[in-house]
Amino acid sequence: GLFRSQNLGDSSAKPLGPHVYSIADRSYRQMMSEQRKSQSILISGESGAGKTETTKIVMLYLTTLGSAHTEEAGGEASDGKLSIMERVLQSNPILEAFGNAKTLRNDNSSRFGKFIELGFNRAGILQGAKVQTYLLEKVRIGYHASGERNYHIFYQLLRGANEEQHHKYCFHDGLTGGLELANYFHLTGQGGAPQLREFTDEEGLNYTLKSMRSMGWTEEKIDNVLSIVAGILHLGQVKFESKMSDGGQEIAQIADMKTVADAAKLLGVDQEKLVTALTVRIMITRREEMRIDLEPKKAADARDSLAKTVYGAMFLWVVKAVNDCIMWENDKDIKSSAGVLDIFGFESFAINSFEQLCINFTNEALQQQFNKFIFKLEQEEYERESIDGAFIDFADNQDCLDHIGARPKGILALLDDECKLGARGKDKNWALKMNQTYLPEKNQTVSDNTRYSATRMQQAKGIFCVRHFAGNVEYSSDTDFLEKNRDEVPTTAISLFEQDSSDLIKEIYGVQKSQSEDSAGAQAGKPKKQKTVSQQFKIQLNSLIEMVEKTDPHYIRCLKPNDAAKPMLMTRKRLTMQLRYGGVLEAVRVARMGYPIRLDHVGYFKRYRMLLPSIPDDVLPWSMDDQDAQTLCVKFLDILLEEGAKPVNYANPDGTITRANKIRMTQRQPDKMEFPKSDVQLGLSKVFMRKGPHDRLESHRVFHQNASITLIQSWIRGMQQERRYLIMGDAALTLERWYRGCLGRARWWRLREAQAGMLLTNTFRMQISRHKYVRARCGTVRLQAQYRGRTVRKVNAATKIQTFRRMYVRNTAYRKLKSASIALQCCARRDAAKKVFEEIKREQKDMGKIKEHNEKLKMEMASLKAMLQAQAASDAGKAESVKAVAEKQREIDALEARIKALEAELAKEKENVKKLENDLNVQNRNTQMLAQDLEFQKAMVSQGSSSPTPLQRKSARSSTVSAAPAEAVVDAVVVGHTITPEALAQHRSEVARLEEQLEEERRMSRAARIEVKHLRAAVADKGVLDVTASTEFISDNVSEISGSEIDRSDIPGANDLEPQMRVKEKDTAAKSRNEAQKNMGIHFQGDMRGNLKTQVSEYFPMIKRGLVDGEEGGPEVTTGGWKHDLSSRKDREEGLRDEVRIFETKVKKFYPLLEEGVDVTVWQLNKGAEVGVDGPSGDEFAVKSSSMTLKLHRRGDLLVQTVLTFNSTGGYLSKAIGRRRDKAAHEPLPLNDILEVKAGCVGFDHAELPSSSSKKGKSSKVKSENMQSSLFLTIKATATPMASSRSYFLRLKSRSTRNDLLSGMRGILADLQVHEGVSISQIQTPAAAQHARRMPGSAHKNAGPNPFQGKRGDIMVPLAEVHDLINRERESYDRLLLIMLQGSSDLKEKEDELLSLRGKLHQSMADCAEKDKTQANDSKLIMQLSKKLETLLMENEDLRDNNDRLNGRLVEVECEKMNLAAHLQQQK
Repeated sequence: GLFRSQNLGDSSAKPLGPHVYSIADRSYRQMMSEQRKSQSILISGESGAGKTETTKIVMLYLTTLGSAHTEEAGGEASDGKLSIMERVLQSNPILEAFGNAKTLRNDNSSRFGKFIELGFNRAGILQGAKVQTYLLEKVRIGYHASGERNYHIFYQLLRGANEEQHHKYCFHDGLTGGLELANYFHLTGQGGAPQLREFTDEEGLNYTLKSMRSMGWTEEKIDNVLSIVAGILHLGQVKFESKMSDGGQEIAQIADMKTVADAAKLLGVDQEKLVTALTVRIMITRREEMRIDLEPKKAADARDSLAKTVYGAMFLWVVKAVNDCIMWENDKDIKSSAGVLDIFGFESFAINSFEQLCINFTNEALQQQFNKFIFKLEQEEYERESIDGAFIDFADNQDCLDHIGARPKGILALLDDECKLGARGKDKNWALKMNQTYLPEKNQTVSDNTRYSATRMQQAKGIFCVRHFAGNVEYSSDTDFLEKNRDEVPTTAISLFEQDSSDLIKEIYGVQKSQSEDSAGAQAGKPKKQKTVSQQFKIQLNSLIEMVEKTDPHYIRCLKPNDAAKPMLMTRKRLTMQLRYGGVLEAVRVARMGYPIRLDHVGYFKRYRMLLPSIPDDVLPWSMDDQDAQTLCVKFLDILLEEGAKPVNYANPDGTITRANKIRMTQRQPDKMEFPKSDVQLGLSKVFMRKGPHDRLESHRVFHQNASITLIQSWIRGMQQERRYLIMGDAALTLERWYRGCLGRARWWRLREAQAGMLLTNTFRMQISRHKYVRARCGTVRLQAQYRGRTVRKVNAATKIQTFRRMYVRNTAYRKLKSASIALQCCARRDAAKKVFEEIKREQKDMGKIKEHNEKLKMEMASLKAMLQAQAASDAGKAESVKAVAEKQREIDALEARIKALEAELAKEKENVKKLENDLNVQNRNTQMLAQDLEFQKAMVSQGSSSPTPLQRKSARSSTVSAAPAEAVVDAVVVGHTITPEALAQHRSEVARLEEQLEEERRMSRAARIEVKHLRAAVADKGVLDVTASTEFISDNVSEISGSEIDRSDIPGANDLEPQMRVKEKDTAAKSRNEAQKNMGIHFQGDMRGNLKTQVSEYFPMIKRGLVDGEEGGPEVTTGGWKHDLSSRKDREEGLRDEVRIFETKVKKFYPLLEEGVDVTVWQLNKGAEVGVDGPSGDEFAVKSSSMTLKLHRRGDLLVQTVLTFNSTGGYLSKAIGRRRDKAAHEPLPLNDILEVKAGCVGFDHAELPSSSSKKGKSSKVKSENMQSSLFLTIKATATPMASSRSYFLRLKSRSTRNDLLSGMRGILADLQVHEGVSISQIQTPAAAQHARRMPGSAHKNAGPNPFQGKRGDIMVPLAEVHDLINRERESYDRLLLIMLQGSSDLKEKEDELLSLRGKLHQSMADCAEKDKTQANDSKLIMQLSKKLETLLMENEDLRDNNDRLNGRLVEVECEKMNLAAHLQQQK
């Protein structure tokens, strides 16, 4: 239908019925027509019928059409905000969250009505929208039935809030007693807080927050709205207890002030005023203000009333905020609009209250407008088809509207009058006034207009009935009609909202106040009055009806097929009731009063032409081709009425009857075709019929169709029988052929059976004979086996008996020998113990031994006294050393001041020398030019020629430049100040003297610093290897060279400089210096030239390891290499060189070793940084005792791009089947994230590391492995958003592997620092750190010749080589500094560990002394026990001897008995 309305698809097909999309499309296209008239779509139906979803569909379609021609359709605008279409659609979730709730009939029932007006410009582009709401059901805030829910926003906040929001909104799960928060709170748990079927509350909160942010709400604004929602929940938790006042009355008291404090904080109001609003009612009279304390029940009502007031005001504020976001900016841009009304349907429950009366009043007004609209459509249809005489009477329910809303005797008017009485107004009085007004007569139960009725029983109960267009509805007046209509804000609540409250509460209350106040009194100079709910509602309803009447309305009636919300189930009674409530049946009745059946001319003629089969084609054609449709219809109707008046005759003129007529004769005859011709009206394009003619035409059409169908069926059955006969004949022939074949095959089969029987008989006889033979053979074999087995068993039994006998004899002899041996050993041990005991007794009586022990004790005491004296002497020496250090420090400060002065003087002299050199060069050039001019003048004078031209003079001068020597101009006249080479040499010698003096001062400063360090080492009472002198030497000598200008890309290796190239460079440099000296006219003497010779080693910082200037005395023994004693400095240097080479070899081998992988056991400890509600979070092990392979993985050419990967090692099965082991078991660790690498388990006790296995045996095994601290390595990494620090504890298989990994990792980190980080040594100055790392003498690869070569005469070596060597040495020095820094930190940790071990050792010694005392006491006890044990052993030996003697005697007696018995036997 939508495609056909847009001229797409097959438009000639049958028109489809109405649909939601087609209605929306029709309204948009009518709005865009030439009239540009606004449209409105009214969607109604009962709860659960689909009004909300239908509204969404209509809005989506209209906004899509309105944004289809804009660039921001469906996305973001140019300024980054959402488009108007998206903002309009995103307003629905917000309104549903605050205005929808679950009822028994619907999970997402709208508890308010809304009218959404979409504004479009002249081009049909959506400009904005405006939302107007009607009659929010605020009574649901305080009470809702079982199985229902409060508004969605409460459950979304309770179930979807995170931990932070729980803490912010005071949702304490521990105080609910095991209940869910939604069941714990009073406002949400009355109905059981059921879950929704379509979506969860967590998803609903996320969708609501997303919509709020899409509307442009700030996070602060969203948080304030949610705080008010949470405050309403806490307000519902306030409970009251009763207490007696001073006057003896029962008044309410807050049971828990904590709940009130939470509610006041979240609502943004004053706590004391909130308590007053809950427990006190203020009455203002003309003279004074009265405060009345409320009872607990009244206080609970005040609490619910305050909650409803706050929520209702917040809902109005939310609607206003939504309108501010989606409202169009300029009203002049709006040329037409399309409104969508989502209004509640007609309601009739068991108990109906004020809300149902307002809802049904709204439906009455909309039904009145609907009836007028239907009547208007009917009249326009008849006028368009030029049909006269059609009168339609429709039911007018204006009297019902007047009965409810008219003044002064309407139901709502009487209710307003009763509300004006204040506290005197009662619901019963209002019901009594209505009965007196509408039922004035005695025993009258129905009003004069039949709209109001009430029986005597109903009047007594306060019940009255109103007859609406959909039926009678009973209303109970005792359901707080007056309270709901007043909807007053108490005086205490007004002061609560207007004073000492937050800005949002004031703004929310201002929105409600502006809507509820009556502006008419203010215009007349009177104070503003509060409008009742019915007055507000009537004003909104009147504006709605006026808006609908100004537009072209479209109606959508939503029907609910069943109350169980099940598919494919339709209840006829419920549908009929909804059709009646929706006014559809009334619309059908109005339509049937005119001409309800309408067909176009073509359809009418084709449908009913078959009713005149006997009329020939020339009189009334069957086809309408080239015919006027209206003319044929008129002719058909005339012939039809004429033929219908004739009697029915089925015979032909010749008396025969056709088969079709015979069939017609056998059927039931229809009524005659007789009806007034006026009941059928032929319009311009349609045929209008009443129900009577239409029924006659349809009955005759069915009659002729049945006859035709019967005739067709008879022909079809004949053809079927003929076809069945042919099939059966062919089948009989086939059966005969098959039977003959069966007979032949049976005879052939019998012959085969006879032959097979003979073969079977022969085979059976053969099997019988074979069976006999096999049985005989098996019997013979079994008999032989039994005989042979019996024989073998006899032999085995005899052998076994003999074996047991021999074993018994040997065992008896062994026992006797063992017993004798044990007895002999006991005797020997006893004798040895006696000897030892006697020896101990003699030693205790010997005084010499006691003296020896006393001497040992005296020696130990003497050694302790010596240690104390040495310690006291060292303390005295420390004080003297401190004084010496202070004196040396003062000397160092004086030397540094002198050095600064000398440096300044030296810089000044260097500037003078440089200036003199420049002046001397200028003077030499001027001298050469004067000499050339004099030579030229002499030549010209000698030739006697005339003066040459300037061109000839220039060529002549150029020809004599090279030939004119510098010595030929001795007698030249020099004008001005003259600079001689002797003066320049004097300045240079002064510069050299200052440099020597500066070097001497620096040497003295270094010596003083070294002496200070030795003194400090002496004070600390420990020997240190002084390597700082070398580092300071480098810093002082190379501080003038900018280390940041060094470029490592041009530094050659040690093997790149061949000796021949060096000699050649030296010769070239010497030649260039000689030529420069000749050109300048400077002649140096031999001793001065020798002083200016400089070697590369003089410019290279020499690091004197282990030796200080001035200490070149006798040979010293130092420890170097692999810690073996050396007696010479050469051996020490060679040992250090070998050790460094071995270390470099290890480092070079470490890269491929780590790239292949090292098996380690990994623990990762993450230390938390965030602080939660319960305190700071504890440390967490992300990885526990995981066996992995540590690999170095390069992702690029730079070390910064390199990471450490942790791969799973796999088990024995993986190794056996060759499964890949390079699967990542943990996230990689970049080298750039590593802070430090240390030995041991730093920051955690290695014995307490957790195990990943829960098995007892395996965990104990892992703990035993963790006891070895020398196998552990700690890597500290940078912080992450989840942890303030990360520590990786690695346990390796051996200590050597741990040391290699430690050294290699530190080397890698040093390379990363040196090559790709910031230089850390003092070789480069901080001021030059922003330049490239290149020395002045090192040239770029493509920069050409070095500009520093041959330009300074006082340097006799190539500076490029010097600077390249300095670059390499600086890198090595940086690397050594990094490794030494890590080694010093390890040394300090080991010293701390040794100190702690020393304390433990002293404690252990004290414990051992205590144990010695205990052991001495135990030894005495052991001696006593040993004596008793010895006595027992001796007694045991005696008993054993007696036992042996008795056994021997028993054996002898038994032998004598046997001999005696044998003797008696022989005698017998």
